[in-house]
Amino acid sequence: MRTRALLAAAAILLPLTACSSSSSSDDDSKKSDAKAAGFPYTVTNCGTRTTYDAPPKRAVTMNQHVTEILLELGLEDRIAGTAYLDDKVLPEYKKAYDSRPVIAKEYPSYEKLLSADPDFVYGGYASAFAAGDGRSREALAKSGIKTRLNVEGCAKKPVTMDDVYREVREAGATFGVRDRAEKWVRDAKAELAATAKQSAKGGKKPAVFVYDSGDKTAFTAGGRGIGNDIIERAGGRNIMADLDKSFGDASWETVVDRRPEVIVIYDYGASTVAQKKKRLLDDPALKDVPAIKNKRFAVLPLSDVVLGVRAPAAVRKLAEQLR
Repeated sequence: MRTRALLAAAAILLPLTACSSSSSSDDDSKKSDAKAAGFPYTVTNCGTRTTYDAPPKRAVTMNQHVTEILLELGLEDRIAGTAYLDDKVLPEYKKAYDSRPVIAKEYPSYEKLLSADPDFVYGGYASAFAAGDGRSREALAKSGIKTRLNVEGCAKKPVTMDDVYREVREAGATFGVRDRAEKWVRDAKAELAATAKQSAKGGKKPAVFVYDSGDKTAFTAGGRGIGNDIIERAGGRNIMADLDKSFGDASWETVVDRRPEVIVIYDYGASTVAQKKKRLLDDPALKDVPAIKNKRFAVLPLSDVVLGVRAPAAVRKLAEQLR
């Protein structure tokens, strides 16, 4: 009888032991997977050092170019909400974008942002984390929310395509999809190489002026942003490259003095491209500017010329318009 009792007890304990062993094995497997994927991962972004023990599960993206970085990396299932488009998302991202909640047309309030229950917030411009609106990175950190700012938003020197690669790679590492990020970088480099080969056939670099907006002054692309690198790689020369900002104001007198041969219009916002062209063509102060006399314009969407996954294609698109 005692033997039977012991056998019965063993029979009961064996499944429990097996279950416990299986659970322990699963936990170990998950830990191994996390380590294999590169976690914990520590990164310093715009002066903020952050350690991720695991990929974010509920990200909120503020500004189109960072939203598109995550969509390009196939991370729509990790996006708990988006905000602030400059224009339209690319057709290849539309289905994924439409599947995500839009929590605000522009920037959400702090309370609205928290209502999405994010564990990560990704901002495209420094204004995404405006302290005056309660959305500072420090305030979000106190709520247990990790953050990232696109590196163009804190650049202390001119950004280039290498910074685009860095942005995509660090986003990929943060979300545990380094392989997807590396594939994108390889494809981007190949596209840029093909464009450079075509652009090299051209001669003298045309002088380029970017018209974003403005009436009393011209709001334009300076030398610090990716827009400047895009112009140079496309075979042009940014006449405002000495403006030590990504975007800034220039006097119309300076535009006239520097005699741009091509004007690149940034397409976004309430003013149409046609309206912007008319404003430039109708300004008597600009009548002797070569680009105005020859009505030579190029057009790029604003989302093409900020630091994101569109930048390599923007070089090709601009190069085609400068030839």
